[in-house]
Order: sequence, then C-alpha cells, then structure tokens
Amino acid sequence: MLIQYIHAALERAKYEIIDDEEPYYGEVPELEGVWTTGKTLEECRRNLEEVIDEWIVIKLKNELYLPELCKFSNYI
Repeated sequence: MLIQYIHAALERAKYEIIDDEEPYYGEVPELEGVWTTGKTLEECRRNLEEVIDEWIVIKLKNELYLPELCKFSNYI
C-alpha cells in the first residue's frame, strides 16, 4: 500500500526549473514540507520519491494524519 501511496503522490508532483546548482525543483503540494531538488528531472523525481517515503515514516511514527491520495481498495 505504501508503494501505491508514493506513486499517487508522484502523480501529483509539480516540477519547475530554478536558478540553482541543482536546477530542478519538485514538490507535492498536498504533502506539507515535501520538496527536493536535483541536477536532472529524473534525479529530482528519485529524490522526491525518497523524501515522500521518509515523510510517510515520520507521519506514521508520530501517528499523524496522511492526506488521502488514492483509494487502497482499488489495489487489493
């Protein structure tokens, strides 16, 4: 189920090019604090996947709310 949640989050990701050493910026607006950068779009996407994974772990450890991004019943 976590993989489906991560994929749903990545589908909502927004990317832009910024003036930085790592010019690709990505974020998931529905997930507060989830953002990253990368030297390429693919690196930014991989980094974003890791950040989402870590964000989920922190939320679950602290028993905090996870926004609903997908219906898990569709995957069972």
